[in-house]
This record gives sequence, C-alpha cells and structure tokens, in this order.
Amino acid sequence: MPNQYRDIQTTNTTDFPYTFEQNVTVPLGNCGLIRCNVYIPKATSGNGKFPVLMTYGPYGKDVPYKQFNPKSFAEVDPAHQTEHSAWETPTPHFWTEQGYVVVRADEIGIGQSPGVLHVKSAAAIDGFCDLIEWAAEQPWSTGKVGLLGVSYYAATQWQVAARQPKGLTAIVPWEGFSDAYSESLRHGGILSNKFFDLWYARQVAPNQYGLPGRAARNWGPDTVEGDLTEQELEANCRKDALHEQRYRDDEQLVSLNFNLEDIIVPVLSVANLGGSLLHLRGNVNGYLWAGSEFKYLRFIVGRHDLPFYYPEEVEVQRSFLDAWLKGEDRDGWTKKGQLPPIDMILRQGNVGYNDPVAEKTFRRRKEKEWPLAKTKYTPFFLTAEQGLQSNRPDQSLPKKLSYRALGKGQPSDMLSFTSAPFKSDTEITGHIVAHLNVSVSRDRWGSTPSDLDLFISLRHLSPTGEEISYTGSAGDPVPITKGWLRVSLRKINPEHPRHRPWLPYRNYYSTDVLPVIPNEVYPVDIEIWPTNVVVETGGRLVLEVSSGDTAGTGIWGHDDPIDRSEAVFKGDNCIHFGPGYANYITLPIIPQQ
Repeated sequence: MPNQYRDIQTTNTTDFPYTFEQNVTVPLGNCGLIRCNVYIPKATSGNGKFPVLMTYGPYGKDVPYKQFNPKSFAEVDPAHQTEHSAWETPTPHFWTEQGYVVVRADEIGIGQSPGVLHVKSAAAIDGFCDLIEWAAEQPWSTGKVGLLGVSYYAATQWQVAARQPKGLTAIVPWEGFSDAYSESLRHGGILSNKFFDLWYARQVAPNQYGLPGRAARNWGPDTVEGDLTEQELEANCRKDALHEQRYRDDEQLVSLNFNLEDIIVPVLSVANLGGSLLHLRGNVNGYLWAGSEFKYLRFIVGRHDLPFYYPEEVEVQRSFLDAWLKGEDRDGWTKKGQLPPIDMILRQGNVGYNDPVAEKTFRRRKEKEWPLAKTKYTPFFLTAEQGLQSNRPDQSLPKKLSYRALGKGQPSDMLSFTSAPFKSDTEITGHIVAHLNVSVSRDRWGSTPSDLDLFISLRHLSPTGEEISYTGSAGDPVPITKGWLRVSLRKINPEHPRHRPWLPYRNYYSTDVLPVIPNEVYPVDIEIWPTNVVVETGGRLVLEVSSGDTAGTGIWGHDDPIDRSEAVFKGDNCIHFGPGYANYITLPIIPQQ
C-alpha cells in the first residue's frame, strides 16, 4: 500500500455499557492485516473471558445501520436501534448484555483494512480464517467463536467453516447462499447480473479502503492512513468479470470451491421461503450436505432484513449459541435426538405480503428430517390445452405450443398451465422438478438460435381467483417459488453422491455444454427451488414457463445483453406434446394427518 500503516486503535470504556475497542489490528498469514471493532462486556465478576460472536464482510464496520439503510433501521425491533448497530450483523448492545464479545471486522480492502478489495474471493476467506483463530486466543476470549449474520455474513460462514479454523465452535448462517455459482452468480446457468451490479455499486464500492470523502458523505470515517488516488484505488480492486465466469470450472471460480461435508461444527441454518432468487436454496442444501453431527434447519418468512431482529428469532439465536458457546442448553440443542432438527413454517391463507404482523399468524411445525419422509412425489401433467392435471393426458396427436424468446414479461413471452380447483387442502413441502420437452426455432430472415433459457414460476390462485403473493427478500410480492435452466447446460450427473430424483445434480462444467439445434426436441429436468405452501380447497396452481424474467423477479433480473444475446437466443421457444412427450411437474405432496 502507498501509505504507511498506523497504529490507530482507540478504546472507550465510559460512553457505552460495554468496552468499545475500535480499529484493533489483526495480523494475517500473508503479512497483511485487517482491522476490527471489538465490543467487550464490562465484567463485574469472573475472569473476564467471554465467547465471541463474529462478522467479517464488505459493508464497513463503522457505517451505522441508520445511515446504511434508514428505512430498514426505523423498522427493526427498537432493542437493535443503537449507535453501533450495523446492517445484517448482531447488535453489540444486546449481545454484550448476554455475555458475548462481539467482533466486527472489515474484510480485506474495505473500510480500515488495507489490501486488494475482492469480495467473495479465496483470499477474503483466508483472512476470515485468520481472524477466527486470532479471536480464539485473545485474553477476553474463552476460545470459543460463533458466527452469526445475514446474507453475505451468512454465505461466508459456509466457506470458512469448511476450512475448520481453530476456535470455531458453531455457526448460524441466516439466509446465505452456500453455492456461489448456482444461487448467486448463475441460476440454472443463466447470469443473474442485475442484483450483483446494484449490490456492488450500492453496498461494496463506497466502502473501499482509501476511498476519499466517506466522512463527508456520513458513510463512516475516512481511512486512517489517508486517501488513495483514483489510480491506486483501481489497482487495489478486483471486480469479477461475470461474463467470463460461465461455468463452475472457470479459473476464477475454482478457488472458491469447498465441500459442505467438511463442516463439522454445529449449524443452525435459517432459510427464508420468500428468498427464492438468492438465499433459500443455499440454506436448505447447506443443511442437507453439511457434515455436522448436530445441524438444524429453521424456516422463516418476511423480508430478509427484519426477521433477524424479531425478539422471538433473536431468542432462538441466543438459545442455540448459549448451548454451544456457553454450555447452557435450555432447549436440547446438544442432546442428540431431543430437539427435532426441522422447524417449519406453513404458508396457508392469503395474509398479503410485506406484513410482519400478518405473517406471524402462519403456524409452525417440527419435523424429524428433510425432505419429509412422508412426502408423496406426485406428477402434475401439462396439457396442450394449457391445463395442469394429476392424470396423464391422452394426447394421440403431436402438438407444440410456442412463445417468443428473450422474454420481457409480456404474454407473448410465456405459457401458463393452470390446475383445476383443489378438492381439499393440500400441503406442498420440499423440492420440485419440472420435466419439459422443448425446442427452439428460428425467425424468418433471422439468425439461427443455438440455445434457449427456461424461466419457471409456480403461482398460487386463491379460491376466488386472485394470485396469492408472498413476501420476497426486498419486501416485494413473489410467487410460491421459481426455477431456471439454460438448455445447453441440461446435462445431469446421476453418479454424483448428491444427485436425487427430487434434486438433479449438475456439474455446470465447460465440458458439459451440449448442442441446441433448432427444431430438435430436448427432454430437460428443471430444478425448482424448495418451498412450502398449503393450497386450500378451491385454490389452484399455475405453472408459468417463460423465456425471461416475469412478475416476482424484482431486483434479481437476468437481462445481460451479452449473456442473453439475440444472436444466440432470438426465435421461438416451444413445448412439445403428444406421443412420447410427457411434460409434468413433480410436486412434494404431504399427506394430511
């Protein structure tokens, strides 16, 4: 770095009910450093050692929640509206009162931590490992470190826990992807560009180490070593070239690869049913494949920012962490088989969306396993008349239904298949797969397409006919769930140990690319993200097949003109019916007790 490092740690023991140490320097194994804030309970008795709760990320450890997102801050539980509250992280005031040290660190290249800014990189996780091991050895630490945080602060928990750093004792990944390729970068192989561009510009870039004017913008303090020039800032930033990261074996992605089975610490994975474009799948699959003896999966609903601070959810966090970090097990987390590992929430009825009070009327249910052992995987068949039915249609003549490629959410860009009214309340809980027979054809006088993208939505109609929407991560209305597939990446690896009939496994390697030739029909299986819904008597389901984003996508769009170019995709997409062509969606039906 061009500026000389300074020792600028400060300690405040008078203005807060905890000791506040700011800009504590942590040496890294590569001879670099990161800086963190440490919030220590004021011990009145005992040896002054406490378990540690830690976050490490790119949003600026000194940027107040109130400035980062004023609207959200005004809506969180008042107990977490404090001077040191920060976006998606544990509140120091609350947790120090519970007897925890809170460590909040700037990731390498962020805030007060010098170095190259490269979010979601292997080097960032290396720094996280060093930070955990450092905290376990500090005089105020019992040697036990827990991780608790939302979104980015959850996604990195999976990665660092797989490294098994010394001192790491338990993790609570709250709505955080565990597969960067399939859940963050590319859905079914299709680039999810819109959110990344917005997220990086709004939440990461303004926090770069050495960026001038942060204090003037009320965005945390300026860098203590001074500002960097525009050229120096550019040299210290590695923004991923998303267009080049097309496959999982891309050289920029392979360094991020890790095995969930290497996670051995206790896990409380919290999945939001409304997060069907970023986090939901990762928390469910993280639970499924983690190697931990003690692991739990809890489902929630609502926006991604608010439930983390609900009093009842904070109590769940505290109960789990107290059990593993303090040895105070009030609910049975540490006793094998005593506490059911699955805590579900049942989305039944039309309570509206973005209404926390109404959503708390959804009832909860405990289960012993995931997927539920009592699941009846039931095909619902698509018909050429755009119906959705439980019996296989009698279609003796071939027929195809067409819609325009490169959809913009218009009626001509999609096909919808609607069920008859359900005759009784029907619970759908688990993983869904759609099986379609598809093709692409060229426009007259147009270029010849060589691929097609499938966008799937499962929607819910009330008995009176209006769509029932659920709360998405950003508070927007979303359908039951969604799925995607780029047909050139249709190849499945049935030999992979994680492949299941209800969860097809794809490697997404560059060597897996298959040709898509116009007017050739390809049978494909599309993974649809796991979900829960109760279709009440008289309600209906709608399966929507589109060539682009449709209602309920929000800020997670797939509209990059390079990744979805007209030269590759423009034409008509088709679904084929008739002899030899069975099109269906397999629903995980839960029999009523």
